[in-house]
Amino acid sequence: MVARLRTSATALVTAVLATGLAVVVTGPPATAAPAQCQSPSEPGQTITEIPWHQRWLAPARVWPFSTGEGVRVAVIDSGSDSSHPQLAGRVTGGHDALRGTAGGDVDCVSHGTAVASIIAARRQEGVGFHGLAPNATVVPIRISERTSTDGDGDGETVPAAVLATAIRRAVDEGADVVNMSITLYRPNDEVAEAVRYALGRDVVLVAAAGNLHQDGSRPDPLPYPAAYDGVIGVGAIDETGTRVAKSQVGSYVDIVAPGGAVVAATRVRGHAVWTGTSFATPMVSATAALIRAAEPDLPAAEVARRLVATADPARGDVAQGYGQGVLNPYRAVTERLTTAAPVAQPPLPDLPRDPAAEARAARWELAGRVALWVGLAFATVALAVGAVAALLPRGRRLRWRPARPAAAPPPRPEIDEPEEVFFRVPSSMPRA
Repeated sequence: MVARLRTSATALVTAVLATGLAVVVTGPPATAAPAQCQSPSEPGQTITEIPWHQRWLAPARVWPFSTGEGVRVAVIDSGSDSSHPQLAGRVTGGHDALRGTAGGDVDCVSHGTAVASIIAARRQEGVGFHGLAPNATVVPIRISERTSTDGDGDGETVPAAVLATAIRRAVDEGADVVNMSITLYRPNDEVAEAVRYALGRDVVLVAAAGNLHQDGSRPDPLPYPAAYDGVIGVGAIDETGTRVAKSQVGSYVDIVAPGGAVVAATRVRGHAVWTGTSFATPMVSATAALIRAAEPDLPAAEVARRLVATADPARGDVAQGYGQGVLNPYRAVTERLTTAAPVAQPPLPDLPRDPAAEARAARWELAGRVALWVGLAFATVALAVGAVAALLPRGRRLRWRPARPAAAPPPRPEIDEPEEVFFRVPSSMPRA
């Protein structure tokens, strides 16, 4: 059997495998000092407007069916600040995998707090933002103190061994869904084995597809754990439904969700605007929690299948980084899928004919056409009469009269001899 290693602030538990049994030995009480932030991020300002991603996903439509009640979502990240007003009572103590102690509810850089809030932030008076599954429980597993969870394509954002330990710890903490807004760019046997460990215990795994899209200059680097079988890889779209420029493209993208300029919480208090696949991922994790709360007996593989099958059409296809479409929480929770073979449906019956009704319709159609042409003729005549009536008064003011034919000029006398011209005196000239 597999021995599980658990530590707490008051007891050190050592599991010893002997004859197939785990022997637990507790040591003297010990206290673990809370994590100290070297360069903590500043709290954000309160954002009162409703974020676009909430208008897009409309989670309130789902809440009559499910709010995520009773579902535990592990957030493997930089920690999740349990003191934030919208997360108080939603976040457990969790685990600090960086130090190997309890205390995953401390966040120095706000990244994990933002992710957790997208999942389970409660509604607050005067604040537009809230989580998609407000009654879910967040289990924070702290593995990083970095503001970005993307490497440079060659290095690691966190040690692979720490991520593998965090995945196992999340499962052992009773997580139903595991959110991994983090990417490694090298495959690792320990991480792969931890993924298999989680899938074997019916846990839904959701991971970011990464933010190192190369714009066609070269293939995007493979992101892990999103590229492992059984893990739901999530890309990001913006408010227009277009893939965020840096959201990676590959077969590992199963679905896309809002991730461009979305609002989420910051450590201690307040909110900020975030962009990246890290923040699209918890949208999918929250929806998985809604499904699991609505149907507790639905296997993890079926939850993943439903998320993808109920996605809305996207602006592009898989090859363009849109996966199978855009996340739709309402459809994911309310629509049921089947594994049965398709059933052929009978053809639609012919509509019964009514000759009398058809004749009446034909007469009305003819009458309508005649009325139309008559109306057009009357309208044309009326316009012509109106134009003439409008011009006559103006003509009278200008003393306009119809043009009369010009009088013909009097005939000119014929001249018999040319020299007669010189001796003829015009009648109009005065006589001497």
